[in-house]
Order: sequence, then structure tokens, then C-alpha cells
Amino acid sequence: MRVIAGSAKGRKLAPVPGQGTRPITDRVKESLFNLIGPSIGGVRVLDLFAGTGSVGIEALSRGAAHVTFVDLAHAAIKTMERNLHETRFEDRAVVIQDDAFRYVKHYAGTPYDLVYIAPPQYRDHWAEALLAVDATDILSPRGLTVVQIHPKEEHPVVLKALEQTHKRQYGSTLLCFYKPIVPSATEATHDPS
Repeated sequence: MRVIAGSAKGRKLAPVPGQGTRPITDRVKESLFNLIGPSIGGVRVLDLFAGTGSVGIEALSRGAAHVTFVDLAHAAIKTMERNLHETRFEDRAVVIQDDAFRYVKHYAGTPYDLVYIAPPQYRDHWAEALLAVDATDILSPRGLTVVQIHPKEEHPVVLKALEQTHKRQYGSTLLCFYKPIVPSATEATHDPS
């Protein structure tokens, strides 16, 4: 596992000890950032269930302004801190040991431009986290939420503020992309508020 592009290109990242995390492969990570494109520069990123911190560190390497990493596991927190130290991104990152759902539900700061959700497999945590993002103002109006799951985990989720724009499958990894729903011109003019 390594940083693929940007200022820390080629740096190796330490894995989280044990079998509790599901790190993104370099191939999928490269495809993810190719889809996001150069718009990652200067943005604020929230990496939920962050594990090794690989996605957030890749975003920092490619020019993201700030990344907040959230994970509950102590081993993941220590691994992220080590990886941030090795890549020298500590000054543009915050590592928080907390429950991802609680963090999203109680967040009251500046909205994020990118929210990345990659929870443990087969527990439906991805849908719960996506619903939590959908029900809050944690994502900026022009932001993007990306969910990383196994294709067999996918099922419909009824959302109010977000809509799925596309998805891409890479072997046993499925990336689903969600953006805020933009009201049509007629809805905006008939808004009673």
C-alpha cells in the first residue's frame, strides 16, 4: 500500500495490524482519484472508518486543504498517526478516535467537500453512515460522498438530500457516488420559506 500521486508519491503506508480493516487497493484508489479529478485541490475531506488513512492521505498528497480521519479502533488511530508522520501531513490533518455515526450526527463545524465512507463489511454500516450524512449539513452543497462496499452489500437506500450519481465496480470493490440534490428552478421559486 502506497501513496500513488502528488507530493508524497511512492511513500509506503503501514497497514493496521490484524484483520479488522479493509484497506483500499492501490488500483481502486487510483481509479477513485481519477474519477474525482483535479477538484480535490484545496478541499476539506472527511475520511470515516479511516483505517490506515490511505484515502485521506492520498487526498492530502494531491492537494486537499485538510482531512479529518475518524475511526473507533485504537490500532487504526495509531497506524494513521504513524502514516501521517511518515508522509509529513500532520499539520493538515486531525485524527479522531470516535464512533463514525456519533461524529456525523453531532458535527457542527464547517461542511466537508468530500465524505468517504468505507466501513467494515457485511454489517450495513455503510447505509447507516450514508443516512447520517443525508440527515445533516456535514456535506457542502457542492460536495461529494463516496461509499466503498463489496458489491453484494449494495441495496437501495431512501435518501432525502442526496442522490446517487454513478457507481463503479473494481472486482470485489464497489464505489458509489452521491451528490446533494439540487432543487429545480420551479421548486426554488415555489418554496414557501
